[in-house]
Amino acid sequence: MTRNATRDQIIDAADRLFYEQGFEQTSFADISAAVGIARGNISYHFKTKDEILDAVIQKRLMDRQEMLDMWEADGATPEARIRNFIRILIVNQSKIMLYGCPIGTLSTELAKLNHPAQGQANALFTLFRDWLKRQFALMGRTADADTLAMQLLARSQGVATLATAFRDKAFVEREVVEMEHWLTALSAPKILS
Repeated sequence: MTRNATRDQIIDAADRLFYEQGFEQTSFADISAAVGIARGNISYHFKTKDEILDAVIQKRLMDRQEMLDMWEADGATPEARIRNFIRILIVNQSKIMLYGCPIGTLSTELAKLNHPAQGQANALFTLFRDWLKRQFALMGRTADADTLAMQLLARSQGVATLATAFRDKAFVEREVVEMEHWLTALSAPKILS
């Protein structure tokens, strides 16, 4: 295994473990067991767990940016692109019901720990916020684009949190439909009376 391949495997394993069991609960031993290498091999690439966390956050930022770029390429309209964001709750429903939103849970955990990387983790939300704001502006909602972006982020995070708490698939599906109706109403032309 090459040096970069090992490093990437460590980051991938840590990403999964931080999501499934939390940053604080994940040890070097957990990561080395998941990768199938000695703990010393992890220390060769990362001296501290915080260095691994930084790499995981960067990986998540790159992965999410790639997803947004794909939605940009595939979505003919801003509304279609925003629907992709909303439907991520269905696409990742089984994982969300077990572990929550990977962005929300990491941000919350780091906030509770008063961890210095919290700002970095919040960059994931900022990535989505800015992207959604741009989509709403393209829909002609320039004046309230940021407000709408934050409303949709808040609603999707609420759904993810309750999906984890109640593990209710029907609830998630209903909320996705409601968010799509909300989006349709926003994009409908206003009729002047």
